[in-house]
Amino acid sequence: TPRDNLYQSLHTSVIGSKGQPFEIQIRTEQMHQIAEEGVAAHWKYKEGKRGPRDDDEALKVLRSLVEWTQDVKDSREFIDALKLDLYPKDVYAFTPMGKVIQLPRGATPVDFAYMIHSEVGNTCTGARVNGRMAPLRTLIQNGDVVEIITTANSHPSRDWLNFVATGRARNRVRHWVAEQQRSESIEIGRKVFEKEAARFQLSMKKMLGDSNGDLKRIAGEYGYGRTDDLLAAIGYGKIVPRNVIAKYLGPEKFEALDKQKVSRLRTGVRAVRRLITGDDAIVVRGVEDLMVNRARCCNPLHGEEIIGYITRGKGVAVHTARCKNVKQLMINPERIVTVEWAAKPEKNAYAVKLLAITENRTGMIAGITGAISDMKTGIRDARASVAPDEKGRIEVTVEVFDVKHLDKVIGS
Repeated sequence: TPRDNLYQSLHTSVIGSKGQPFEIQIRTEQMHQIAEEGVAAHWKYKEGKRGPRDDDEALKVLRSLVEWTQDVKDSREFIDALKLDLYPKDVYAFTPMGKVIQLPRGATPVDFAYMIHSEVGNTCTGARVNGRMAPLRTLIQNGDVVEIITTANSHPSRDWLNFVATGRARNRVRHWVAEQQRSESIEIGRKVFEKEAARFQLSMKKMLGDSNGDLKRIAGEYGYGRTDDLLAAIGYGKIVPRNVIAKYLGPEKFEALDKQKVSRLRTGVRAVRRLITGDDAIVVRGVEDLMVNRARCCNPLHGEEIIGYITRGKGVAVHTARCKNVKQLMINPERIVTVEWAAKPEKNAYAVKLLAITENRTGMIAGITGAISDMKTGIRDARASVAPDEKGRIEVTVEVFDVKHLDKVIGS
């Protein structure tokens, strides 16, 4: 008859030929398993299941702990050892409500947050571990009680990828970063395309609302399914907006408008211009021997549309018609004078600093400087850096003679 703990065994003692007694225990396989591993092993045997390999290892560790703790007097020492050794590959932490969260060893509060819910992870801004504020890089230990602090308008940080331990957290952070970069690229692409379209007297709003779906068709020609994908590609610098407009207008209309368009800087490039040598002649209509200066805020290049503004003691300041300060100057219309470029200006070199926002990849600066050199244009300086948003920033200072020359350099 089994005992209360289901232990069963036939015991007998015999005396050997040399008068030495020894004990014999007779058991079935099931009886032996219960005797060695306990009543839980009986359920396992009865169901005909073999537990996962990790479970078998855990049971071995537990048996070794039982043997080791026979000599342990301090219960705290026993609990600490149990936390560390029971499941060495995982840690078990708790929410403030007592829910158990299983994590790999090396996990942080960010991993914990994403195990609760993706939105909790995305809006995580801090954590309390065992009632105390803790950095998000803190390694969670067995038995820790972790409280996640969230803020509605917060979002994941790219820096989290340096310390999260779970695939779930890593994938969610990467997804958010990719979506954020895509949104920024779409916005940049939209602005770039809108400015380029304006050069061809096209309305971006009308193009996007075109019932014929021409932009969507063009996106398909580039291998993109949606117009937003096309704009994102423009924002990344993979597609030149001029080429999209050429497809939209068709060859004949594009060529006609291309010849008539007003010269201006291509989108995506910001030019800060500074006069190096000489002075292209600017004539104030109807007035002679009047001091004329280029405004430093816009430094107009020969060929650009310009206006003159009579200053106090410094002659006439010449601005480009597109200068951001012109609107303010118009408050005093009586001081506005008509100015124009002289018929035969001297060829003077201008230093023009071009700032290009590009993908951060090898060979980008070499490609840009090579294209400029092919235009037989002097390069005075070239610098490259990586912005916090992982975009490449390439600054190239070139020597140009007028706006047409500058347009050709940018178009290269």
